[in-house]
Amino acid sequence: MYHTLEEFLQDWNHEGNATQKILDALTDASLSQSVAAGHRTLGELAWHVVTSVHQIISQTGLQFEGATGETVPTSAKEIADSYRTTSENLASAIKEQWSDETLKEMKEVFGQQMPVAVILGMMNTHQIHHRGQMTILMRQAGLKVPGVYGPSKEEWGA
Repeated sequence: MYHTLEEFLQDWNHEGNATQKILDALTDASLSQSVAAGHRTLGELAWHVVTSVHQIISQTGLQFEGATGETVPTSAKEIADSYRTTSENLASAIKEQWSDETLKEMKEVFGQQMPVAVILGMMNTHQIHHRGQMTILMRQAGLKVPGVYGPSKEEWGA
């Protein structure tokens, strides 16, 4: 749980940069990769990560421009650029609209009451979870996976 906005923003910056590296490594052709029929494709997972930032945090009342929509772009660059913009807009809005006291406020998200600090942690964990799924699909699609918490297998070998 975060005690200050700066704690969250540092964590968001670190994890957001890691997510951005993954999204920047996608190709248009890789977006259709799926683990099995009936499961999300790499493009669907990536777009879900992008749009969930606004979907989750807008429920707290924070106002910011973020990617939305069910239709998955066919361009990997569009997905990556949308995440970059959404992430930057989120950080700016938090700095402008919230204070450390906001972290203690109870908000309803997906039908559950929880402190804003917990919601922020949930959002960060959510992107980490799906980022791991995306790296598996990236390997299945023949892409090189960038290192996140250290060098990837491909980077280590080089």
